[in-house]
Amino acid sequence: WQIDCKKPKVSSSIHLYGNNLSGKVTGACDNMTPQHKKGAQQSPAPFSVTTDQFSFKEGDEIIVRLLAGSTPFIGFMLQAREVGGSSPLGSFTVTSGEAQLLTCNGLPNSAVSHTSDSPKSSIHGIWRAPTSGNLNSIQFSTGCGSTKVCFSQPLNCDPGVSPDCYFLSAMTSPGDTAVQLEMTGPSDGYIAIGFSDDQSMGNDDIYICGKDSGGLIQLQHAFSTGRKIPDILPLGNVSDVKSSVNNSIISCSFTTRNPISTQRSGGSSSLYYLMIVHGPSNNGTIGFHTGTFISDTKVDISSPQVVTSEKEPPIIKAHGSLMLIAWMTTGSLGMIIARYLKGVARGKHYLGKDVWFLAHVSLMTLTVAATIIAFILAFSEVGGWSGGAHPVLGCIVMILAFFQPIAAMFRCGPHHHWRFLFNWSHALNAVAIKVLAVAAIFTGLSYFSTSEDSWLLKVMGGFVGWEATLYILDSFLTTILSATAVLDFSFLPQTRMELLLLVLFFLGNIAFLVALLVGIGSS
Repeated sequence: WQIDCKKPKVSSSIHLYGNNLSGKVTGACDNMTPQHKKGAQQSPAPFSVTTDQFSFKEGDEIIVRLLAGSTPFIGFMLQAREVGGSSPLGSFTVTSGEAQLLTCNGLPNSAVSHTSDSPKSSIHGIWRAPTSGNLNSIQFSTGCGSTKVCFSQPLNCDPGVSPDCYFLSAMTSPGDTAVQLEMTGPSDGYIAIGFSDDQSMGNDDIYICGKDSGGLIQLQHAFSTGRKIPDILPLGNVSDVKSSVNNSIISCSFTTRNPISTQRSGGSSSLYYLMIVHGPSNNGTIGFHTGTFISDTKVDISSPQVVTSEKEPPIIKAHGSLMLIAWMTTGSLGMIIARYLKGVARGKHYLGKDVWFLAHVSLMTLTVAATIIAFILAFSEVGGWSGGAHPVLGCIVMILAFFQPIAAMFRCGPHHHWRFLFNWSHALNAVAIKVLAVAAIFTGLSYFSTSEDSWLLKVMGGFVGWEATLYILDSFLTTILSATAVLDFSFLPQTRMELLLLVLFFLGNIAFLVALLVGIGSS
């Protein structure tokens, strides 16, 4: 949970203490570290911290509960601090004899601890916010895996720390139909969570947290039918709605007693795939999502756990790999051979054809074939139009690449007076395909690049720079040689230089290609 206010970010720190039976642990006020001989526990925390509200202002009081998991705890210490700070913030009051107040850093009642070694299943105290000073957001432990189902992208990211974190949590209470849901993530329009029978869009129960026509955040209940914009439903039995937007990070939390409905054809189940999507909106109407994260398994939201994200299907990985091979290697080599090595290999024939021409045709045939196969694979996996810039660019590349060899088959002879029209149109179409293919690769890699540093996109940027550098060097070499009247393309030094640049070009492209293929394979 994140509690929003308007100024420094604050978090509570909880530690369990077992050696000091009296709970007088003021010696740990500064570092909040138990004075135990054993090391810190590395597994998920066996407790959770909850609050009774999601927003506050100066002087407000918030009930904070420390709840045990399957095993009771004996000792504890609770304190609120600014994130990264070392001083307590606010004050506590307690009503249970199992908890007492401590004075830390000269501030009375600024921490809570145990009074005995009796087993405890729950403790609650009331935290009072300062009446003045710079306050912003206070973040309490989410209880992921102990009291809540949590699903995030990147995995285990903290929305209170990382601005690029998409986060969903669901918590239920025994014997109660209510589900407490929270969603947060960066978006200029909306974020939404969905419950589905499968890992494809359609027949999904959805809650949307997005901007209305006035730029304010509103919560909507919806149901998706196919791959079009979901149908908005009445909000229904939903309460405790809290929403905010801060630096393009949209957040909503609420409690719902609406039944989850996916309109199953038969049977019933409490297991669902979880979805997080985000995208743009226009005057309160959501647009097609630009990012989707789906759990890799069905989840029982009444069973606390940390959920992992679905990996890209093998067919989509094959699609991406083929497009990379086509337009980073075979297509690039075919184009540079036609552009710069035509003169170098002039007069060298095989099967009655110029060697450069055979190499160019072979490489471009492989490129077009790989593009067609990649297009078919993606279309068969998605099963329809998926929206966004990537499929638009991909379709244009597919169409232009398909007609490029067809136009070449019907070209006029090399000495025909209209031949220059074919030469220019063929070259310009190739350049257009190359530029659009690179743009399509960038947008496609964004689906695979889920790390915070987006290293796949950076590698692709490095490839573009590398290829541009080699094109410039080759053009420079050709210009210099022409300017010095070295026009005999069989001249040995130029041949060696051109071949050297070709080998260098190939090795560099292969290095970038391998890096991207490894990234796709491990995404």
